[in-house]
Amino acid sequence: MKGFRKDFLWGGATAANQCEGGYLEGGKGLSVPDMLLGGDVNTPRTFCPKIEPGVFYPSHEAVDMYHHYKEDIALFGEMGFTCYRLSINWGRIFPNGDDEEPNEEGLAFYDAIFDECHKHGIEPLVTLCHYEIPWAIVTKYKGFSDRRVIDLFVRYATTCFKRYKDKVKYWLTFNEINIPIMDPQMGALYGLGLVQDSDLERTERCTIPELAYVPQMQFEALHNEFVASALAVIEGHKIDPDFKIGNMICHITWYPLTPNPKDILECQKRDDICNNICGDVQVRGEYPYFARKYYEDLGLDTSFMDKEEDLAIIRQGTVDFYTFSYYMSNCVTVQEGAEQVKGNMMSGAKNPYLKASDWGWQIDPDGLRYTLNALAGRYPGTPLMVVENGFGAFDKVEEDGSIHDDYRISYFREHIRAMREAVRDGVDLIGYTTWGPIDLVSAGTGQYAKRYGFIYVDRHDDGTGDFSRSRKDSFYWYQKVCRSNGEVID
Repeated sequence: MKGFRKDFLWGGATAANQCEGGYLEGGKGLSVPDMLLGGDVNTPRTFCPKIEPGVFYPSHEAVDMYHHYKEDIALFGEMGFTCYRLSINWGRIFPNGDDEEPNEEGLAFYDAIFDECHKHGIEPLVTLCHYEIPWAIVTKYKGFSDRRVIDLFVRYATTCFKRYKDKVKYWLTFNEINIPIMDPQMGALYGLGLVQDSDLERTERCTIPELAYVPQMQFEALHNEFVASALAVIEGHKIDPDFKIGNMICHITWYPLTPNPKDILECQKRDDICNNICGDVQVRGEYPYFARKYYEDLGLDTSFMDKEEDLAIIRQGTVDFYTFSYYMSNCVTVQEGAEQVKGNMMSGAKNPYLKASDWGWQIDPDGLRYTLNALAGRYPGTPLMVVENGFGAFDKVEEDGSIHDDYRISYFREHIRAMREAVRDGVDLIGYTTWGPIDLVSAGTGQYAKRYGFIYVDRHDDGTGDFSRSRKDSFYWYQKVCRSNGEVID
């Protein structure tokens, strides 16, 4: 029976701000995540407009991959990775975002990372902006609401393309570019670098949901990101026509809770808005027909959608492949009082047929097959890649140091099985990178305790731990998966 292609990319995915640490080392400037404290499943993360001395910021040390990258990449190689998705922290290359010259020490750091990957037979897949907008761009320009930031991003992207063109073939422009649509405050802060003066001038901390929200500014900023992404694709292909440059969507898969036609219509609307506006712009090169009405219903002036120069760039700068994160699915209903569950960026109605993680995320392997088929139908001829899929859980270290994480193995086994079925359905799936192959800081909660990795890192939410690494049971299981090209999963 048909299985994964011979050149299928197996590996894992991380973000610099969640794993690197070394937050001001090597000439790096402050980035958006450096201004955030931790939370938990019931407590939103806290935003600080200025760094407060003596306060624990999870991203400042993260899991210290800045000093452990050789050890970590060697472990990835031991698992049999053929691909490692990582991000470049924009602030390591241009500490203020608009510096006249790039920071050579930052460029050299990623040279070393990529060299180490190739030493172990691992193909880098690089995200240019994974929630790592330089803080100076936030304070000086209000992020992507200022069109000058388009040029700053393109200059940063072309700097990376030129520097690493002999070391990196696969690129992604913006991580989860659609989060400003789904989670306004988090999307503004993480995805757009958009913080209002009233929040920058705060003398006390606030939680992310308390940040000011200006819809007109936010959706114009998202449009500017579309233009920046398209320009990066155009320039990247000039630098090396063999580059493969993709997008990245936080895909939330929606089902109607009941056969009520109103639930079905609401589900269709949710899918279109959350997933397909951004996907269509980046893959098809145009806004879908329903986008304007959605924006108008929000009370927006939609004239920014009619700038012919921008639209021509978007048409020309379409991506080579479509990548997405998939963790869970949600249900939609118009019924009032339906039980709700938490999720990645968005909550939804509880699905009575699914179980959930300790963080309330519903576990739905069949939903991944459904999603892959739906995307293959929507974007025919466009290769697909799952670049985030993972299971956050509390891990127990036994007295002998072992970690028996059968729950993680079970989660991945069933999702890989679903991918294999999608491939047999005819889906052009080119790779799979789990989130994350090593324990790191959760973007949503800022926790270490929410562990995803096959590799355990001795680091905890109170700031203790020696950063030592150890292999979980899932490490050895995923090693068999990678080395067998997905044939051995039981």
